[in-house]
Amino acid sequence: MTSARRMLIDANTTPFYHVINRCVRRAFLCGEDKLTGRSYEHRRGWIVDKIKALSAIFCIDICAYAVMNNHYHLVLKIDVEEAKTLSQKEVISRWCQITKGHATATKYMNGDALIDGERMLLDALIAEWQERLSSISWFMRCLNEEIARKANREDECKGAFWEGRFKSQALLDEQALLACMMYVDLNPIRAGIADSLQSSDFTSIQERLNALSPNSITPLITKTPVDNSQPTPHKSLAKFDGATHLHRQTGIPFHFADYLELIDWTGRAIRHDKKGFIDNQRPKLLNELGIASDAWLSSAKDFRRQYSGISGRWDAMCAFKLQQGGKWCRGKSSSEALHPNQPLG
Repeated sequence: MTSARRMLIDANTTPFYHVINRCVRRAFLCGEDKLTGRSYEHRRGWIVDKIKALSAIFCIDICAYAVMNNHYHLVLKIDVEEAKTLSQKEVISRWCQITKGHATATKYMNGDALIDGERMLLDALIAEWQERLSSISWFMRCLNEEIARKANREDECKGAFWEGRFKSQALLDEQALLACMMYVDLNPIRAGIADSLQSSDFTSIQERLNALSPNSITPLITKTPVDNSQPTPHKSLAKFDGATHLHRQTGIPFHFADYLELIDWTGRAIRHDKKGFIDNQRPKLLNELGIASDAWLSSAKDFRRQYSGISGRWDAMCAFKLQQGGKWCRGKSSSEALHPNQPLG
């Protein structure tokens, strides 16, 4: 039985979540349909452009992404503090970029006087919209609805485009966040469609690497057909701030140089032509977080299979599950051996 979304996403427990959504039809979300020879590669740009645009509207940061042939991965961070500091006009302005808003809100934005009933209605609307602006469910709804409409219009058909509602995983600690981001960024290498980080098209790691050098190639997302009639501001990827605790930072709690060292080491170890190869020099982050090399490589290859809706230390996963009313927990500690399904007590 599926769980209610409110039981799977709790920003007070952790701001970091891994989400994945898959295409339902035989025709790929992206890539090339070998049966018809038709290419859908440009749709990768749709996904990346839209998540950047929505991130600028919502109080949600993009930590990592990978757009594959028939599915995509995102690692998102909810910025609850930013949502709390939004003024009433900022809330209305942001929300009206994705919906029609409300006549009372328009009246307020135009500077017209409101009667008591309208003021009460406006306060209720703003409270609701402010909460939604930090909601992953609304973020994903806005993303998936637009992509589905554009794909259906292009394919001249109707019906469901996505397999179902998106799947999510709560990332409860630094090890879980690191393993998940690495899993997402290494998707093309693990799938055998790229042999280096630089050639891993439509991933956050490729975008970050391109941004390091002013002489780097133009990111592929700028080469895809887009609607330029109403340019939309895009938000940069979440920054690596090097903080030491998951809940005491404004970005990703690692230094990018350390992350880059680890992902390069991991990518080389899991490449198909490098089976069994592990450099004797362990990356700094593995030593700092106390993660064994073999356990780390196992997570980098099979993160999705090792965990259900949550990932982190075993005690933290059990506590999260109990808090949400669950009875069973599956997964393994980010640095320990796999646990079988176990009752919580």
